[in-house]
Amino acid sequence: MANILEAILTSLLQPDNAVIQQATAQLKEAVKDPLFIPALCDVLRGAQDPQIRQFAAVVLRRRLIKRWKVMPVEQQTSVKSLLLEAIAKEPEHKVRYAVAQIAAVIVRNEKLERWPQFIQFVLQASRSNVPEQRQVGLLLLRCALDLAPGTFRPHFPDLIKLFNQTLADLQNGPLLFYTVQSITSIVPELVGNETNLLRSLIPKLVITIKQLIQINEVQACEAMEVFDELMESEVSVIVHYLSEVIHFCLEIAVNKSLSDNLRVKALYCIRFLIKLKSKSILKQKLLPQILNAIFPIMCAEPPPGQLDPEDEDDDDDELLEDESEIQRPKNYAVQVIDILALHLPPEKLFPQLTPLMEPCLLSSNPYERKAGLMCLAVLSEGCADHIRNKHLQSMLQLVCQAITDENHVVRNAALYALGQFSEHLQPEISNYSDSVLPLLFEYLSRVDPSYTAHLTKAYYALENFVENLGSKIEPYLPTLMERILGSLSNSDNVRLKELSVSALGAIANGAEQLLCPYFSSIMEVLKVHLVQTAEEGRPVQIQCLETLGVLVYTLGKETFLPLAEDCCHLGLNLCDRIDDPNIRSCAYSLFSALSEVMEENISHHLEKITTMMLMSLKSTEGIVIQYTENHSFLLFDDEADEEDVAIHDEDEEEGDPDIEGFIVKNAFVDEKEAACSSLGEIALHASSSFFPYLDSCFQEVFKHIESLHNSVRKSAYEALGKFVRAVHLECQKKPSETNANVLHHLLGIVIPAYLRGAVQDKEREVVMTILESLNNVLKDVKEPCVRGPEELGKICDVIKAVLQSKTACQDEAEDDEDEQQAEMDAMLMEYAGEGIPLVAAAVGGSTFAPYFAGFLPLLLNKTKSSCSTAEKSFAVGTLAESIVSLGEATAQFEAQLLPALITGVHDDDNEVCSNAVFGLGVLAEHGGAAVLKNFPKLLSILSTIICSKKNPQTLDNVCGAVSRMILRHPEGVPVDQVFPVLLRSLPLKEDFEENCTVFRCIAFLYEKNPSQIAAHINDIARIFAHVLGTKQIKPDTEQTLLIVLRNLAQNFPQELQNAAMSLPVEMSSKLRTALA
Repeated sequence: MANILEAILTSLLQPDNAVIQQATAQLKEAVKDPLFIPALCDVLRGAQDPQIRQFAAVVLRRRLIKRWKVMPVEQQTSVKSLLLEAIAKEPEHKVRYAVAQIAAVIVRNEKLERWPQFIQFVLQASRSNVPEQRQVGLLLLRCALDLAPGTFRPHFPDLIKLFNQTLADLQNGPLLFYTVQSITSIVPELVGNETNLLRSLIPKLVITIKQLIQINEVQACEAMEVFDELMESEVSVIVHYLSEVIHFCLEIAVNKSLSDNLRVKALYCIRFLIKLKSKSILKQKLLPQILNAIFPIMCAEPPPGQLDPEDEDDDDDELLEDESEIQRPKNYAVQVIDILALHLPPEKLFPQLTPLMEPCLLSSNPYERKAGLMCLAVLSEGCADHIRNKHLQSMLQLVCQAITDENHVVRNAALYALGQFSEHLQPEISNYSDSVLPLLFEYLSRVDPSYTAHLTKAYYALENFVENLGSKIEPYLPTLMERILGSLSNSDNVRLKELSVSALGAIANGAEQLLCPYFSSIMEVLKVHLVQTAEEGRPVQIQCLETLGVLVYTLGKETFLPLAEDCCHLGLNLCDRIDDPNIRSCAYSLFSALSEVMEENISHHLEKITTMMLMSLKSTEGIVIQYTENHSFLLFDDEADEEDVAIHDEDEEEGDPDIEGFIVKNAFVDEKEAACSSLGEIALHASSSFFPYLDSCFQEVFKHIESLHNSVRKSAYEALGKFVRAVHLECQKKPSETNANVLHHLLGIVIPAYLRGAVQDKEREVVMTILESLNNVLKDVKEPCVRGPEELGKICDVIKAVLQSKTACQDEAEDDEDEQQAEMDAMLMEYAGEGIPLVAAAVGGSTFAPYFAGFLPLLLNKTKSSCSTAEKSFAVGTLAESIVSLGEATAQFEAQLLPALITGVHDDDNEVCSNAVFGLGVLAEHGGAAVLKNFPKLLSILSTIICSKKNPQTLDNVCGAVSRMILRHPEGVPVDQVFPVLLRSLPLKEDFEENCTVFRCIAFLYEKNPSQIAAHINDIARIFAHVLGTKQIKPDTEQTLLIVLRNLAQNFPQELQNAAMSLPVEMSSKLRTALA
């Protein structure tokens, strides 16, 4: 039969479809013969043509994957024996590799205990005096480790010793490569003290890959993945050799003679190490060396006559997709700067970076100017506070000048930088609208619409800038809308229309109700594109659908309720008609926005909407399978007897050894993110009508907190919190045992998931979302979130772990010498700290006091003068909010809190000072008798602030603090002296939350001594008239104010009338209306 099989395999390799089809049919018949596998083994051993031997090995492997466990034992033994014999004698690498893969399949099924000859063969061959035999031993081991690394656990110490030996054989390239690949496979399997076995290998790995670069650059690039695996699994091992690894990667990155792929791989390693071990990078003084190597890469010019892809005139989508797959050192070098900004304290980064960046910005070389601008752009996210406080004006000036540069390469970079500034440097950058917007309008008027890449960058900058302008957009709205609506009505340029519709969404976010006069014109234009059916109009249609969702969010119920049903049908029909993940993503966002407008009236669409979203979450569409080089066509996939199916099902979890990995297309990731996010929003707004779908949606969303994609995990965690809050709202509306049980059940799943995710997730942005979602649940649901002392302890432990940098996404400090932090690390701690007062409010001050005692030193530590402004503001603000939640239990902490708050009051930063003033006020309110003796000192401090500070927020908080002191201990305040000063500082300018306290104080004093208030009736009338009928006061505060006003009218009618007449007509009229 071997001869027949060899002939069939030969026919399958012929370039003739008819011959191949006939041979395929013959093979499918042959496979039914019980002697098929022994015959294949004979072909593998005896065929003269290496291509036939390789093909026989591939077919045998496919067959053994399905049949191994039902083969007779003697046949299994024969195959195992043959494989070791065949690979030892085989001269051709491709055949060896195919045979090694068969052996790997058997190892995975058999385990090593039932094939001891395998490990004996590997160790013997690997130590052979013949170089080629050593290669065979390591190739066999590498393939088996790739497929079943855990099987080798008992042999790890022996294997590490072997690797130490084989890595010393520097002239044997294949041996080095297989050794590195083997190490890569076992790294994730090592646990505990086993990881120490790797330490001695790190310097050898560096030397090995240097050698591989000389021998085979492609293999060297693949071998670099060992560092990825070490960083992902065992970063503590690599830290001991951090300097050596960084220097090695920099050597590769700066070497222009090496391939882009290898240089990018090296830059990726540097980027990953910065992310994981930023403190060690600083401690070992590696930052200057990294920057000095990175800048020349960023400044590199493209080959003569060419442009960088991002500077081409056309931004054709297909071209961009192809280009995005090609990684370039230049682009990745910019990402290294980005990661430095995200993970290093600005105070450490800027002094090292500025001397390199400034000469680039002032250079006569356009590519150096571009590098400087790209550097500015990526700094804006990670160092946002630092730039806003110290460099915004000068940096923005440089960017604006560059937008008018003679070279379009520089202009493009400047527009990108402006877009990044606009996104990350809010709200301060909006103050420069008078200089930025005219500049952008001028640029857009000059750019050729056919140069779509330039147009895209200009619109990117415009969108990000206008999105957060708020009322400042009003003077520019006519110009903006004329341009946008004109482009949509008059242009045939599809890309220009797409950009215009996208900009319209950004304008809506900025303008909100100011957009209402243009509403009918906007809807008329959108409708044309939303109902079109042409394929070429799809990009504009998708953008119109997204913008429609934004308009629903921003313009709200009053504008969209009459159109809500039509909008809902439109979204559903588009999803039915067009199978496109982008359409579905935008439709889901639209349904989410409509749920806020329609509330329970969306109920009759929910079955279809939730079914569609669940299908998106369950779908595997968009997953591209990457196969190994030996992937064969599946000759017998359609012939599977019941026995095969049973075997296949049993081993399904082990996967296909031909599959190397998976790639998920971005659009399908975005679709899952949108589905999670929208389900959460709909649950929150649709109320009880969502309940029939809650269980299925919850279960499917919950699975996605394990997603590989950060954006999907974030969206899933957020949605889980909204499901909980939706049930809690229903419990409040319709209290019942059933609803309470559902809430209890969900909390029992979600809270532990949040706590686990906060500690274990490796991505900082995901942990921020988890903590924010947890805070929102605590804020709304309160006490049911904390079921008892055990759960309270767990929540507090997680908050403390974040504050001490002890979670998986944080770089734990090796010492406490340096207190400076990256801004993003500080922001993560802020999210954690916000939970402290929320937990206190949930369980009550007396229960929380022992836990607060554990948090207090951590918070006080962040109020030191050496800490950043953001840290001090966070710590003082958290202390103040915690005092409110602790209530009377605050008294025991007064001695520690008061000095910290007084220090904060004297801080130069307005926000720190303002938070501290608020803290003093609530401490006076809740601190008990211990604070009373300090009232004269506190009043003196507050008086000094009134005289010296101009910041409205701070002054408003002084008014709140004084009011609290009067309300709590009127006998401790000289009201005759203090009250007139308080009135002169009213009405409040910014912090309208304090109006409740201030007017409660005035009502309290009036009730206690009406004449005292009447003596200041002119000020009272002025202040009351200013706030009446405005959103500056809440309804209950307005009611308090009206009671006082009517009492004054009754008891002091003439004085009040005189006071009203002294006011401007409009204010006087408001008082008369209120009294009427």
